[in-house]
Amino acid sequence: MYTGLLLVLVPLFVGYLIPVSSPTLRQWLNQGVGWLVYLILALLGLGMGAMEDLGTQLVRLSGQVILLIATLLAFNLAGLWLWARLFPLELNLPQTTAGGRRWRMLSDAALTLGAVSFGVLIGHNFGIGAEASGQWAEWTLAVLLLAIGCQLRNAGIPLRRVLLNRQGLGIALTVVFSSWLAGLLVAPFIALPWSQVLALVSGFGWYSLSAIVVGDALGPLWGGAAFLTDIGRELLALMLIPMLMRLRPAMAIGYGGATTMDFTLPVIQRSGGLEAIPLAMASGFILSLVSPVMMAVFLAWPEH
Repeated sequence: MYTGLLLVLVPLFVGYLIPVSSPTLRQWLNQGVGWLVYLILALLGLGMGAMEDLGTQLVRLSGQVILLIATLLAFNLAGLWLWARLFPLELNLPQTTAGGRRWRMLSDAALTLGAVSFGVLIGHNFGIGAEASGQWAEWTLAVLLLAIGCQLRNAGIPLRRVLLNRQGLGIALTVVFSSWLAGLLVAPFIALPWSQVLALVSGFGWYSLSAIVVGDALGPLWGGAAFLTDIGRELLALMLIPMLMRLRPAMAIGYGGATTMDFTLPVIQRSGGLEAIPLAMASGFILSLVSPVMMAVFLAWPEH
């Protein structure tokens, strides 16, 4: 269950051990990270486009899934906004004019959505297997994390800031408790006991895990609901991160949930710079540890 954490952390640590002293190599490294971001997004779309039953599941569960996604979005962003007000987070983002900021936010969001959409179209029309595209995405992500580790070292950011980060811990806990509040609010409208609804909202974006855990306990239909709820979080995060990063970095980083230490990390790095990486890794790491434990606890909770 935690193998995915090792696949993320090992390349990051290895990359951190590699010094890059040449300015030319550093420039190539930075450009390569940018290209890898869009390649990973396209591969994610490729896997989604290859899933033959995704549309059927979406139709059958559309109302309840949309309710879950919308309520989680509202409660997570509200909680993170409050956290940002109480504990302000400042990042040294590139200075641009007001018009330039708006254009950058819109263009980043459009490029992000475009890369995913391109992958969906290719996967749907050419039938590339979801398993194959997932493996390609994992290997590409490992290369990207290796490169990001190099960037962290050469930017002088201590690795302990990645895993021992108070702001990241606060962001993660805010996501946890606001997600549970959202689950309790919608529980009367979902055809499940409140404890099982809390299990549904405890995936925090880790759709590959939540679909398996919830599916094993409640059947494939609700496994599909968990999958769609968490993949909905990831897709919304990919679009919202570039727009929210300059307004409220904590909201941009936190809403990605457990995915901020893997598949939304490239977009966070592109939008928030290297200073956002320790926060995203810490928050995503904590949520990735909490998610399987809390899903198991809630699914084992007595119904009466």
